[in-house]
Amino acid sequence: MQNGALRVYPLQDKDLSVNTLKEYWSFNVHDNDYGQIQGICSSYDDRFLITCGGDGNIFTFNILSPEDVHKELKAKIPSPRSGLEKEKATEDIEDPNAYNIEEVKQKKEYERIMKEAEEKKNKKREELIALRHEFLFLLQKNQELPKHMQLHREQYEMDHRIFEELDRQTAQRIQLVQKELAWEHEKHLIGLQKLRNQFRDSLEFDTVVVHAIQSNHQISTYRLLAMSEKYYQDKERPSWKRTVLKRAWKQAEKREIVRETSHARTFEGEAEKLKTSEVRKPTTHYIGSKHEQIRRIVEKSDKVKAKIMKRKAEWDELYKSKPSDDYENPKDVEDIREAQENMGCYKLKTAPNYRVPKHKRMNTEKKVMQLTSLEVLIHKRKVNMNKEIMSLRDLKISIIDKIKCLVQELKSIQTALDLSERLPLPPIPQLYPDEVPEKKFEYDSDVLLKFKEEQEAKAKLQEQLEGSPSSCAFRHRFLRAPSIKEIDPMAQAAGARPMKIASSVVTEQRKVFEIEKAEPTEMELEILKREKIKNLYLQETLIKKINALVINFDAELRFLRHKKLKLDVQMKSADLRYITWYEELLILKNLEKRETLLQGHVDTLISEQEAMRSKLNSYLAQMEDRKSEIVKLQECEKALYANFQASLGENNEFAHFLTKVLKKKIKCVEKKEVGREADEEDENEEENDDESSLGIDEENSGSEDEVFDDSVCPKNCNEALFRNTMQLRQKRLDIEKALTEEKKVAANLRKKYNALAKKAKVVETSLDTAETELETFQWEKQQRLNELYVVVPLKLHQVEYLVNGEMPSDFSQALVFTNQSLEYLQKRMVDLHNEKIMQREIYKKAQEQHKQLVQDKKEMDINIRRLEEKCSHLMMKKFGRLVDFEAVQAHSVNIRMEELEVQIMEKEYVHSQELQEWEERILDLRQQLMKLTKENTSKLQQLNRFCLEKQQLETKLDSLKNDLGVEFQGTRTTDIKEKARLESRLKHMARNTALLREEINLLSRKDGCLRELALLSRKDGCLFLQPLSPQDSETPTETFPVLTP
Repeated sequence: MQNGALRVYPLQDKDLSVNTLKEYWSFNVHDNDYGQIQGICSSYDDRFLITCGGDGNIFTFNILSPEDVHKELKAKIPSPRSGLEKEKATEDIEDPNAYNIEEVKQKKEYERIMKEAEEKKNKKREELIALRHEFLFLLQKNQELPKHMQLHREQYEMDHRIFEELDRQTAQRIQLVQKELAWEHEKHLIGLQKLRNQFRDSLEFDTVVVHAIQSNHQISTYRLLAMSEKYYQDKERPSWKRTVLKRAWKQAEKREIVRETSHARTFEGEAEKLKTSEVRKPTTHYIGSKHEQIRRIVEKSDKVKAKIMKRKAEWDELYKSKPSDDYENPKDVEDIREAQENMGCYKLKTAPNYRVPKHKRMNTEKKVMQLTSLEVLIHKRKVNMNKEIMSLRDLKISIIDKIKCLVQELKSIQTALDLSERLPLPPIPQLYPDEVPEKKFEYDSDVLLKFKEEQEAKAKLQEQLEGSPSSCAFRHRFLRAPSIKEIDPMAQAAGARPMKIASSVVTEQRKVFEIEKAEPTEMELEILKREKIKNLYLQETLIKKINALVINFDAELRFLRHKKLKLDVQMKSADLRYITWYEELLILKNLEKRETLLQGHVDTLISEQEAMRSKLNSYLAQMEDRKSEIVKLQECEKALYANFQASLGENNEFAHFLTKVLKKKIKCVEKKEVGREADEEDENEEENDDESSLGIDEENSGSEDEVFDDSVCPKNCNEALFRNTMQLRQKRLDIEKALTEEKKVAANLRKKYNALAKKAKVVETSLDTAETELETFQWEKQQRLNELYVVVPLKLHQVEYLVNGEMPSDFSQALVFTNQSLEYLQKRMVDLHNEKIMQREIYKKAQEQHKQLVQDKKEMDINIRRLEEKCSHLMMKKFGRLVDFEAVQAHSVNIRMEELEVQIMEKEYVHSQELQEWEERILDLRQQLMKLTKENTSKLQQLNRFCLEKQQLETKLDSLKNDLGVEFQGTRTTDIKEKARLESRLKHMARNTALLREEINLLSRKDGCLRELALLSRKDGCLFLQPLSPQDSETPTETFPVLTP
């Protein structure tokens, strides 16, 4: 079944008629709502029945045979019912407030208990009322007694401890009740706080209505909700004072650093000057005077050059100030630009040629900011108006207090006047409930009791209408307090006592006054008359003052009401504008995605363009650097060749050989590549000429490379010059290698620059297309925004669009202008007319001035031509040719040459000093040589004597002819050896003396110079002069042999 019930039909064998299906058993097993039976089946042996319902439950039933039923079940199975479908179903109780049986019983018991309690309370109240009446009667009796017999109030207390105990018990009960109701109290407080947070805290201003006092005028505040924090930007921005102070502080720091560095540099420069002055040797007076002369010449030439440059600058300024043919006055251009910016574009936004300016393009963010600013402005204006109204209400409250004081004073004054002379008291204005709505939420126990009584009265009235017993007492168990009616007798008795006392006092005073009354004197009558006049005047002034306060307040209220009405009109127009802007915001949100895509595409293209421009500029800077490096290398190469030519000198027989050595090719492949890249680079003509000349020389020398050998210095060639040539060749190769690399780098940079320039052009074209697409999209967006209706409140006198003197029904062709813009246009028309007249006059004056200037120019040209002819005639007469005086003045003094002359003089002075030192050393060496020669001559003379003695001895030996000494007849071997040694030594000395004579001759020449420093060293028994250091060995070494003993 759909309700989850399972039906079992008792069937006989093979009896399937309709009548047999009327009786069944029903089992409600599954859920009634969601337990529809989805499947049912029996087991394979038919002993179990399984059901599956939609509620997810599976039940199993045992199928018993008739025999098993009698064995297992002792209870009697009820017979199946029939006709259940025809029976009427019982109605379910759907009323949620209906009571069940238990609640009815509890309610009856509660009502019985409450009835008994109420009867007991009534009995106690009656007893208390009787006791109170008796006590009041006793108090009245005590009051009627004389004062000396009256009892004080404290004497009525039998025992003060009773009241203390009662107060203590009452406090304990109150504390107990507070503890019992603490949870409910906190619960209700939380609920109240939630309600306040939901409905009161978000409210910044409630509706307060301020009424006039004498009229029906009234003014009400705007009911405003508090603005959320998202509308306020609380970000702290640094003030301009802080930024200025920071900048000044940084500039002061920079100045101090610069001063310190400058002082340090000056100290360092002074120290260096002192060092150099100590190191340098003083020059002669002539050189100092020459330096002074050069300085004067330099100053004079600088003055002349400065004068020439100043004259050239004046001429340049004059030519720059000369206007071109398409010259435009900057003042006129500025006026035109200002007019274009401020005059305004009055093209209709619906026009097809209208283009939205960039500063007027609107997007979602700007529109949201516009809406928020409008909302904040509306809120601010309303808050200001509410503050004024609240101040007016405070003024009314203060006026009421003043009027109360004045009325009280007036009453005190009128007590001294007769009834006929008393003027009617002005009514004291009262505050209406809607003027102080905040008092609705202020309550006390009386207000709560009154509210409780009102609720009970409403409940009773509702019960009477419905005719059902009340259940408020059972549902809501309020603590019942004594009603006002029960308290009234006590209050009346308590209030009657002071009234009676006051009346008795007044009657006694009157009696005394009547007893003591007598006829007043004339002085007293005069004083009473003056007091009466004074009181009448004060009465009138006080009434006038009260009336003036009331009238002024009403006037303030009417003025503020008029102001609020104007503000209401503005707020209504602002609300309409807010609605229009919100519709625009919806349109902008729909178009935001496409706009962001287009704007992002434009921004990416702009960033790419800027990046490419920066790269192009960097490439250009690198190319300029490469070109400058190439020029420097070429200048170095030229300087190298110039140095080589200077080292060769004039009429050098090995100049051709050394030139071929210098220009010999070593890396031909690299040279060819350099040539190709140079052709691609398209260098200047001078560089190409130099390269071609160098290439021709190298080719000419390359054919002869195989003939000569550059590794060996040829005979009679200066070895130092050869080595210098080899070094220059290595430098040349290094320069050529660096030049090749620089040209390669320049060629690569040129290729990169060209490729990037092509990309930049492509990006520029794509940027133009993207900007045009963005402009068309902005125009489409503007058209979508133009479709919105804008409310413009107008009065009939503001409509000047008439057709045949009547107001048309269709205003689609009309334009709406503000009075300010319309007046500006009308004023602009008059200004343009006057400006046109003024421009015509200026044009006439300029035309006349132009004619005068043309005439003056012709006269000046004639005068200049005449002066030029005169000047050329004087030049030809004096110099015989035309002379450029500026060039003569600029190049009359060659400062470099003068400096070089001074340097030559300094070098000559230094060389003269060195020559003097060398001459002194030569003199010393000559003296030593003379000494040695003297020693050698003495030795030679001694040798000569020895030779003579030898000859004499030999002659003596020859003359002696002794026959007996045969063994002594022949020459001895020792004598022969000694003779040979002496002869060889004599020859050697003769050769040394010849060499010494040659050296002496060389040293004694006038143009000769001593190039070597010598020391005496012993070699093979002789002394030789040898060089001291490598610095002195630039010339070929020469030795001076010196004979030693």
